[in-house]
Formats: sequence, C-alpha cells, structure tokens
Amino acid sequence: MTAPPLPHAPPESVGLNSARLKRLSAFMARQVEEKKAPGVSMLIARNGKIGYRETIGALKPDGPPMREDAIFRIYSMTKPIVSVAAMMLVEEGRILLAEPVATYLPRFASMTVGVERGGTFERVPAARPISILDLMRHTSGLTYGFLGTSRVHRLTHDVNLLSQSRSLDEHLAELAEVPLLRQPGEAWEYGHSTDLLGRIVEIVEGKSLGRVLEERIFQPLGMVDTAFYTPREKLERRAEGFPTTQNEREHVDRVDATEPPLCEFGGTGLVSTIDDYACFCAMLIGGAAPLLSPRGFASMTVDQLGDAVISRSPLLEQGHGFGLGFAVRLGLRGAAFGGPGEFRWGGWAGTGFWVSPRDQMFAVFMVQAPAYIYYLREIFRNLAYAALD
Repeated sequence: MTAPPLPHAPPESVGLNSARLKRLSAFMARQVEEKKAPGVSMLIARNGKIGYRETIGALKPDGPPMREDAIFRIYSMTKPIVSVAAMMLVEEGRILLAEPVATYLPRFASMTVGVERGGTFERVPAARPISILDLMRHTSGLTYGFLGTSRVHRLTHDVNLLSQSRSLDEHLAELAEVPLLRQPGEAWEYGHSTDLLGRIVEIVEGKSLGRVLEERIFQPLGMVDTAFYTPREKLERRAEGFPTTQNEREHVDRVDATEPPLCEFGGTGLVSTIDDYACFCAMLIGGAAPLLSPRGFASMTVDQLGDAVISRSPLLEQGHGFGLGFAVRLGLRGAAFGGPGEFRWGGWAGTGFWVSPRDQMFAVFMVQAPAYIYYLREIFRNLAYAALD
C-alpha cells in the first residue's frame, strides 16, 4: 500500500505566519538574484499538512523556471534512508547492531589505525572490530578523504570511493587496506560508514541496494522519483547547479547519475524530489510507521554516541549528538532555533531536512549549490522556524 500524499493547508491553519513566510521567500529570491544558486525549492509541513511550498528561480543556469517536480542530487541525504533500511533488518532479526562488520565484509576483520607522531606514521591494530552500530552512528573510524589533511585522509582520498570506474566490492577491498582515522567507538568521524552499511543491506537481502530501497521504502511511501539515477525520460526535470568555480569544493565528484550506476553508494548516491523526501519525512514524524516499530525508530533519533568524542565540524554543531543515521538536537544551546528531540541531516549540494516532533513540523530544502552548502541551508532553517506562531 502506498501512503497518501500530504494535503495542503493555509499557513495560519497550521500555525505558520504568512508575513514571515513571505520574508523567507523574498530572502531566497535575493540569493538567486545574487547567483548563489540557480533556484531553490522549499517545503514546510505542520500537523500533517503542507503549509508552505515555494519554488524560486531556475531549474538550471540559464534554464527554465524551477519546477515543483524538479529532481535533485541529494548526496548524503541518502544516508538516513539507508539507515532506516538497515534498522528494518535489525527489527526482523536479520542483522544485529553489535555484530562485527566483518561478518558480512570479511576484509574488514583485521583493521589498523593510523597514528602520526613527530613526523612519523605507523599503523596500530584496532582495539576491537567495527560493528554495524559503529557504521550507523559514524564511530567506525572511517573518514572521507576530503575532510582533512592527515596521512589517513590522504590515503582514503586516493581510494576515490565515489568513482564509478569499479564495482563497490573492488572499492571496499581497497578501502579495507587503508588504516582507520580513530579506534572504533572512540569518536564520531564522518565518512564512508554508510557505504559499508548499504553493502551489508545488499548482502543480507540478496538484491541491489536500489532494488531493496525501491521495494521496501520508496514504493510503500509513494516516492516515485527517488533512485540512484535519473532516467532519460525525466532528465528535463533535473536541477543543476552553476558550473564548478574556485569557490566550490572540488574534492567531491559532481555525480552525473544519468545512467544506472555501477556502484549504488549508500552514503551519497540518490536523486530525489522535494515531494518524495517530504513523504519520507512524513513517515519519520509519524514514528516511522509502517516501516519501523515505535521503539526501534526511537532508538534512531536519540543520541547514541555516549562517551565517544565528537570531531566538531559544521556537520555536527555544538548542542547536537548523533543517533542511528540522524544528527540529534540535545538541548536549547548551540543554535538560535529548534530544540530537544529535533533530528536532521543534509547533502553536499546544500539540500537538507529536519523533523521536530515537539513542533509537529518538518521542513525540506532542495538546491544545487555546493559553494553555499551551509549558508543557504541554515538561513532556510532560521527563517522557517521564525515563521512559527
């Protein structure tokens, strides 16, 4: 059964202030005029209804107007979806959070950790195996090569895990030879953990990750345009950013995603629309029914880091912890808006979403603007929260 689409409602009927929403629209229009992005698409829902839905600017540079059904590369907004798929397997007794990753990916059985001291570099044995829990909360010790300049970062970068030139198994075989940045469980380090998690989902299900997500998440939720590539008949709907400039971070591939990929990366690979991702968020704010049990989902949206050190970055700001696939707001400190219980994540091109059960609200922001990944997303967040009455 496919979930019905969310109904629309006047802003005031769901506790949104129309005047403040106009301020949000006007601000984003100025950002488009200043060429921070060709265009944006925005959605805010409260109490089960969409109270704000706006498209501004163009679908692509010098292109037609932004479409309501525009298809965006969502990069790391793939991770929460794959994490939900993995938790479904946990609830079915098919995997365990405490299981070693090596149960499914034997190459990761004897990992080492890279240690730099006084200009020297050595590999020391990992103190314990990487677990599936580590993958879901990013405490595996795996990193992204572009997030630092250490020897481990450089070695990880050289694997070029986002390339479509080899199979995922070939990529992971090479990644398993790279030392970890930190001991498993020691620290929150953002990286390739969800790529491994996606491969484990494939192995357990005996199907490609794309097929698993289609059958178990996209079809039940009515996410008709979310996939690991954009079919040719839908390419006219694909949003594009400005050509790469020196202001952009060129260390992440601009995914073409116009043909079925050789590798379906669980950490970065999906494309989607704002309405599709709203379907996903509506499921989340409803307690993840019918995909997960209330208690299983609750474990994903509370802080799971414990004593793990958080490597601070714009990805996980002060006042946040991390659950199983989502950043989790711990208190009122650390940001101007939001509060305890909120969970969220975003993507490299600037896309983002958050869910606030306390406010019975979720919001989705779609854009293709890697040069302004944090700025546009956080401005949207601030002005959207300011529109709450």
